[in-house]
Amino acid sequence: MSALEPILGRYLGVTLKGKAHRIYFEEAGQGIPLLCLHTGGADTRQYRHLMCDERITSRYRVIAFDMPLHGKSTPPDGFEQEDYRLTLEDYVATIEAVCAGLKLERPAVMGCSIGGRIVLHLAITHGHAFRAMIGIACAVSTTPWYDTQWLHRGDVHGGEVCAGIVSGLMSPQSPSARRHETLWSYMQSGPGVFKGDLFFYRQSAGLAEGIATIDTQKCPLFLMSGDYDFSCTREDMTRTASAIPGAELVAMQGMGHFPMSENPDLFATYLLPLLERIETQ
Repeated sequence: MSALEPILGRYLGVTLKGKAHRIYFEEAGQGIPLLCLHTGGADTRQYRHLMCDERITSRYRVIAFDMPLHGKSTPPDGFEQEDYRLTLEDYVATIEAVCAGLKLERPAVMGCSIGGRIVLHLAITHGHAFRAMIGIACAVSTTPWYDTQWLHRGDVHGGEVCAGIVSGLMSPQSPSARRHETLWSYMQSGPGVFKGDLFFYRQSAGLAEGIATIDTQKCPLFLMSGDYDFSCTREDMTRTASAIPGAELVAMQGMGHFPMSENPDLFATYLLPLLERIETQ
């Protein structure tokens, strides 16, 4: 028996820092654009279950793209001559280029982990450009618990080390098949990519001061926290939400750091009410 999924994948050509990039993106559904940002060291596959959920795609055009050097996005010419390190400026420029290239007008944006951290930055400086924002597993600051030197070494399998680091961040209640599917993309990550993403994740300059200026009346902000996430704890996210006037914290039970891929069915029960509220704005 065969089944054709509704997901369509294409490439978008953009210029970043004077270099040509082929950005791979996938989409499904129609309606309000919902731009989804993957976690560090991963790719758009984390959102494939949402793209196959008709409860979402009947009202939302769900779009996810692979960051440069991630997944199917082609590395720019000369990438082998420099170490990859994701910066705030590069991340924002990439999102802006994708939104412009796809002609997205005030989309809703949802990001997890580094994708959630950039949502906080966007809420401070680009809130006017988005209909609403959802940050998953994100806080102003977190306590590093990993040694990034192990993520890019010649004497170890970098992909398996990456997967090993994040494996404990998922809920033991999440389906085994979905947890292993989440880890599979980490095992396929490009050399040094996860390490380069964590460079951005460890930067929090300006966030503590800036989040108090977020205008949630113009752009609602929802923060979603899994109770098994020890990388970005419930306490971290509670402090962040309490410092943002009007921000709402959604406490997810039985969930870890990757809710959209480790347990998409349970995640949908928390996400759908938010999407219904965003739709009626």
